[in-house]
Amino acid sequence: MDRSMRLVSAFVLVLLLVATDMGPMAVEGRGAKKVEQKKRTCDSQSQKFKGMCFLTSSCVQSCKSEGFTGGQCRGFRRKCFCSKNC
Repeated sequence: MDRSMRLVSAFVLVLLLVATDMGPMAVEGRGAKKVEQKKRTCDSQSQKFKGMCFLTSSCVQSCKSEGFTGGQCRGFRRKCFCSKNC
């Protein structure tokens, strides 16, 4: 009895792992809708911004002068990171 309970428990555990690993799947066919991909953004630390970043607006201005589309203050050390579409 004890051995069969272990076997059933192991089987259920493997079944759960396989089921959660599969995730949602899209099926292509006649009625399938095209899924629009999100635009990716690439981030880079600002080369011109000096000091700690507290105001996002000043970070955005610095990033725009470097040719990026935007920027924001991030991290524990408050660095300015610039972003643009990849």
